[in-house]
Amino acid sequence: MKRYKNCSLLKYNTFGMDQRCDELIVYESEEDAIVLSEILRQQKGKLPILILGGGSNLLLTEDFHGMVVTPGKRFSVDCKDGSSDKSEVILNAWAGTNFDEMVAFAVKQEYFGLENLSLIPGECGASAVQNIGAYGVEVKDLILEINAIEIVTGKQVTIKAEDCHYGYRSSKFKKEWKDQYLITNVIYKLHKQFTPHLDYGNLHKVLSEKNIAPAQLTGELLRELIIEIRQAKLPDPEDLGNAGSFFMNPIVDEATLNKVRQQHPNVHYFEVQEPATDVSSDEAERKSTTRYKIPAGWMIDQCGWKGRSLGRAGVYDKQALVLVNLGGATGADVVTLMKAIQENVYQEFGIHIYPEVNII
Repeated sequence: MKRYKNCSLLKYNTFGMDQRCDELIVYESEEDAIVLSEILRQQKGKLPILILGGGSNLLLTEDFHGMVVTPGKRFSVDCKDGSSDKSEVILNAWAGTNFDEMVAFAVKQEYFGLENLSLIPGECGASAVQNIGAYGVEVKDLILEINAIEIVTGKQVTIKAEDCHYGYRSSKFKKEWKDQYLITNVIYKLHKQFTPHLDYGNLHKVLSEKNIAPAQLTGELLRELIIEIRQAKLPDPEDLGNAGSFFMNPIVDEATLNKVRQQHPNVHYFEVQEPATDVSSDEAERKSTTRYKIPAGWMIDQCGWKGRSLGRAGVYDKQALVLVNLGGATGADVVTLMKAIQENVYQEFGIHIYPEVNII
């Protein structure tokens, strides 16, 4: 376990905000996490605590006067066949493993399911907290369970994916379980047979433009295409500080959608099935209701924000969903831009949009 006093968090957030914390603690193993849980119990009520992954979904607006804890950055993935189904494979990834490196490893080994999530920044531990998703795939459908240390007891626990109450970019780790666990490993269930997911966004269009028939696809080729698409519309944090998609796509009912369609007949939207809450998983499936996801980036673009800036914070010129640090921006600059966009979108569409990024 490594401890650093008065530490800069510049290398721990992709927005490139040079804020500091009173102490940074890096845990390198389950044993470290158990010891760290004792330290955190002793500090409870004395100092604020921030549990941090790769910092790819974070906006720091000021110094953090407390303790920041994060898993060590190293690649560690173990594989084994599924216990009951030999067509499945189980990947056990250390929380601090770079998520895209894990995806690349899986595809190379011909373990499939993660291809659409290629090039998403961050770490495996954070993937289980955030329920990351892209191009019609959410990681919740690939997570089997999570190993963690319960801070209040210091005990090692295994949490089943179905107990995390995963939703759109949400989980119990972000709500009632916030700051209650130190995640050590995430266990994914993948498949040995390649079945591409192509029914979202412009994947079919890209395949058509490249004269690639779906039957010709391989996991490696699909990963390459996803990376190409993402690189075309998302900036490299090394060049422009950012946290990827800044806003969540709002999910609305049919009445709200119809109001928008009256003013904007060309509105983009996708049907989504939203399960009922506070019932069993089977009941939730039966009682699910159809709602509609309207791309926040489309609305922001319609409001004329793409490529615009306020001070040193701007909207990326290739993707309106991404806010960027143009160099020297502060977290407050980004928040000012965020609020201006939110107000503009509400005035134009009557819909509130909320940040996907955690603002500290």
